[in-house]
Amino acid sequence: MKRTFTNKFFQRGILVLTALTVIWIANPLFKTALSEDKNEAYRQLALFGDVFERVKKSYVEEVSDEELVSSAINGMLTSLDPHSSFLPEDNYEKMQVETSGKFGGLGVEITIESGFVKVVSPIDDTPAYKAGLQSGDYIISADEESLVGFTINEAVEKLRGPIGSEIIISIQRGQEEPFDVSIIRDEIKIQSVRSEIFNDVGYIRISKFSEQTHPGLTQAVKDLNDSAKTELKGYVLDLRNNPGGLLSQSIKVSDAFLEKGEIVSTRGRNNSDISHAYAREGDIIEGKPLVVLINSGSASASEIVAGALKDHKRAVVMGTRSFGKGSVQSVISMPGHGAIRLTTARYYTPSGISIQSKGITPDIEVELARIEELDGGIIREEDLKGALDVAEETDNEEIEAEEPKQSEIDFQLARAIDLIHGISIFNNISAEKLQ
Repeated sequence: MKRTFTNKFFQRGILVLTALTVIWIANPLFKTALSEDKNEAYRQLALFGDVFERVKKSYVEEVSDEELVSSAINGMLTSLDPHSSFLPEDNYEKMQVETSGKFGGLGVEITIESGFVKVVSPIDDTPAYKAGLQSGDYIISADEESLVGFTINEAVEKLRGPIGSEIIISIQRGQEEPFDVSIIRDEIKIQSVRSEIFNDVGYIRISKFSEQTHPGLTQAVKDLNDSAKTELKGYVLDLRNNPGGLLSQSIKVSDAFLEKGEIVSTRGRNNSDISHAYAREGDIIEGKPLVVLINSGSASASEIVAGALKDHKRAVVMGTRSFGKGSVQSVISMPGHGAIRLTTARYYTPSGISIQSKGITPDIEVELARIEELDGGIIREEDLKGALDVAEETDNEEIEAEEPKQSEIDFQLARAIDLIHGISIFNNISAEKLQ
């Protein structure tokens, strides 16, 4: 006995197809009035109906209408690009929670590349970050189940689980042998902005662009200035391993450092689908030197910020080439069925360049390295046997600068701080010449 279809969506589709077929057969004039494109669309929809019916009748296991239609929609979207997908209702609700800055899981941003789950970046201070996951890692299995061929939603569902539960993932890193990593899932509370002072330089880290980011940036700059013992020489904006997030927040962050000019433009399929975002007057750090750090884990919204500040010569961009995600996804609600995430536009930097698959190239390329003391230490004149005594100093009291601990600064950040100091010294020299 043939099972009655329960999916209203599919029922309506069959009714429409049947009605069109009847009209087509009964009225030859209607057939000639249809464009070739529409004829082909109806033919393909009829094919979909035939395949759907065959799967329902003959597949080795019983499959629900909802599963088949959901899989068909997701397959259609994921075949377009790695960032388009179908979000069932529960996934849609989880996504809305994520953009508010709090959710459960491992704390890792992933994408699909050639059928493999690839880490875009781990999120700061999350289980994935503490376990040592890196941008560019491939997660090839989870709890001994292969993730090869998974969609982005399937991979996310597999990696998530109850808070406190353990998951063992297998990682492929470069040419190394795959290795297992045990991670305890936790509630992910993203503090999207954090800050501190390194040797009179304000350091601001943005880990993700959520609803909290721009307010957090404003507060961070205020806190840095309030706590600084002397006037800050400049700032470092760290966007490394920042996977992106809300476009609106990336525009606000860029605007915070710019006085005027275009921040980003988005261009869709049609000439009318073009929008521009512009900066308003007011620089939150009042023109002080700014260095932006990026790497291969800096994607999407973070690339918008780096690109805008670079094109307007407002900041020196340092690090390594960014991820290269230059597309805009719109989340379109499907009432009662969740939503679809659909790529609807490309974005362009103020100079009119698309960074899709190219990324932002830093002004100064600095590879990630580790600072280590050389064997033997440092030898100066005062260390030599029989060296003359130190000459008596004048009343000018020497103020020793408070050096940051090397263990707390990576090589790229250290170079950024050096650059800020260099710019400050040069500006002081130039000001003295003018006097």
